[in-house]
Amino acid sequence: MTQYHFIGIKGTGMSPLAQILHDMGHEVQGSDIGQYIFTQAALEERNIPVFTFDKNNIQEGQTIIAGNAFGDDHEEIQAAKEKNIPIHRYHHYLGELLSKYTSIAVTGSHGKTSTTGLLAHVVGAAKPTSFLIGDGTGRGTKGNEYFVFEACEYRRHFLSYKPDYAIITNIDFDHPDYFSDLKDVISAFQQMAMQVKKAIIACGDDENLQEIHAQVPVVFYGLGDDNDFQAKNIVRGEEGTSFDVFVRNTFYGSFQIPGFGTHNVLNALAVIAICHYETLPMDIIVEQLKSFTGVKRRFSEKTAGSQILIDDYAHHPTEIKATIEATKYKYKNRDVVAIFQPHTFTRTKTFLDEFAQSLSEADHVYLCDIFGSAREQAGNLTIDHLKDKIPNAQLISEEKMDVLKQYDNGVLLFMGAGDIQKFQRAYEETLTAKP
Repeated sequence: MTQYHFIGIKGTGMSPLAQILHDMGHEVQGSDIGQYIFTQAALEERNIPVFTFDKNNIQEGQTIIAGNAFGDDHEEIQAAKEKNIPIHRYHHYLGELLSKYTSIAVTGSHGKTSTTGLLAHVVGAAKPTSFLIGDGTGRGTKGNEYFVFEACEYRRHFLSYKPDYAIITNIDFDHPDYFSDLKDVISAFQQMAMQVKKAIIACGDDENLQEIHAQVPVVFYGLGDDNDFQAKNIVRGEEGTSFDVFVRNTFYGSFQIPGFGTHNVLNALAVIAICHYETLPMDIIVEQLKSFTGVKRRFSEKTAGSQILIDDYAHHPTEIKATIEATKYKYKNRDVVAIFQPHTFTRTKTFLDEFAQSLSEADHVYLCDIFGSAREQAGNLTIDHLKDKIPNAQLISEEKMDVLKQYDNGVLLFMGAGDIQKFQRAYEETLTAKP
């Protein structure tokens, strides 16, 4: 039996793929940087060995799966080439694996991870299901019928997949370090749509998705009257959000979700549509939607004294706006304090005005220095360029987190795709520090 070795096993896609192969009975190990990353927790729970990068990790007889973040000059990739061991890139291997099952790709510029998690939670209760979620969570089920997975558009990696179904949540301009403009992004999703084999479930409220055509049926969901699956009578209460679903103007059922915000209703509607298409039992759909607790780093809440602390992955203006909206729906009588760390200089520069507009929806705004990412360590702008566009915005550092104590009844919203969590940890330490 071959040993699978993952180069960059802590990646948000690589970690769940390693978990899936382990759960299916394969021998799995991997390597990565020594720094702790939250995606390694699930690997440790399964006792999957994780080593620091070293060319000596590469041995004859291994099946090598390499993360997309590492180039051909990486020491382990070079070692594999020297030993003539084939190297499978993450997206290529995943494309081969999912072809064995009824596969459902979840893609879109925003909402992929939350929707994938919800879909896995619902479908997995009805049928044996393996899933790969972009928050580092994966599960392999022996004898599974369905394979639910998150499909990322960055560098057109999702063109390695030919899924049976695809949910497309939206199309927006993002990843400006790769895509030239919105038209380029739409082109990528159009290419992907042509590879879907059975049906596409697309958000009909997104005008950019109206341009998508395919060789299979395209079923639209949303709040607008023209959608095949429409949510009506939306009510936001203390326990979450309830709504009715109509399928082509005929009442289908009533549902409740724990989440707040319009994007949560749309995510649920997408899941309901695919389950309806696959004729999964209504009672399971109802119960699973009600019991979904969310995915990692997506509106993850905790209480600290009289304050609410929320950790969220939002790093694009559209996501920030949706997260602040959901926070205000849930906590109507509290101040929303946004603590935001921009992710990459390219994205910050491209969407500078849009970031300012979205963040201004919060009652108070604090900005952390720009997180450069592995691809991009510096840029020709600073966090002050964003600060100058937001009235009353302030800069914040790990050493000055105690300024947030003044918001006794506040909701502190820590947002970003970099290492924003260290700012939340620093703040929590100030709460427990002795005077």
